Amino acid sequence: MLADFGKLARPEGQAMRILDPNGTVLRDWRPGPDDHANPEIDRGQLRDLLLGPLEVRWGHGVTRVVPGGGDGVAVHFADGRQEAFDLVVGADGAWSRVRPAVSPAQPSYTGVTYVEAALDDVDTRHPDLARLVGDGSVVVFGVNQALVGQRNSGGHVKVYAQFRAPADWHAGLDLSSAEGVRSRLLARYGGWADPVLDLLRRGTGFVHRALYVLPVSHTWTHVPGVTLLGDAAHLMPPLGAGANLAMVEGAELAEAIVAGSGDPDTVVRAFEQRMWERAGRWARMTTAGLERLVGPDPAQAVAVFDDVHAS
Repeated sequence: MLADFGKLARPEGQAMRILDPNGTVLRDWRPGPDDHANPEIDRGQLRDLLLGPLEVRWGHGVTRVVPGGGDGVAVHFADGRQEAFDLVVGADGAWSRVRPAVSPAQPSYTGVTYVEAALDDVDTRHPDLARLVGDGSVVVFGVNQALVGQRNSGGHVKVYAQFRAPADWHAGLDLSSAEGVRSRLLARYGGWADPVLDLLRRGTGFVHRALYVLPVSHTWTHVPGVTLLGDAAHLMPPLGAGANLAMVEGAELAEAIVAGSGDPDTVVRAFEQRMWERAGRWARMTTAGLERLVGPDPAQAVAVFDDVHAS
């Protein structure tokens, strides 16, 4: 699997250029030829690699999980069926249907919204934007807002408009109308340099992604037969930690169960303690990072990446 990962990963994707809203280049980091420390890979490609050897049953939407039955933990499916399991692991994201079985916590809005767009065949259709984004990412920081272009594989670029706004910022706007969303965003980023705004002008497929988080130190009283991992357990700002934590936790839990002796519930309790400690540290860091990256002082946002590249 590692060899297959190497064929798809992009070490050059570590490159990053930071601009100000006038288009002035403030930072331009490029990895060296032997720098493979943090390669990029499209999430869909990584998912397919990890799921390749597994037998996955798709199309089984879960409505609720009920622990405590004599025959195990009851999982209720959207099609009306019900099955019992010895262990249910809620790895089902921000709006987990498993979480209520162990915790009443609900995600809360951070005050920051992302609107995602896409550029396809950027090298042939938009060569000027291909140069702007480079091999990795271009980031432009303003007051309480930012604009990001991130290269994926196959000439595809993801564009993220990031800004602080009330949860109902789109009141009266049809989010399914690409031109309506584009117009609203261009007004919000009014006065920014034209080459930067072209990321929005030429982007397609706008998707609204308001950022929600769970409490920084989210834990729960252990419930036999049920646990959580990833965003279901510790939803935090998307600053590069969440997906990595989920993969580490999934591997750790699986290895602990396979290697464990005695009561499996003891193994799960120990896993939860380790997860909570580590996730709490990352939740605090990413929460502080979001305050700086989408905040009133763009210089603080740039300083976040200065710190990363100095370490």
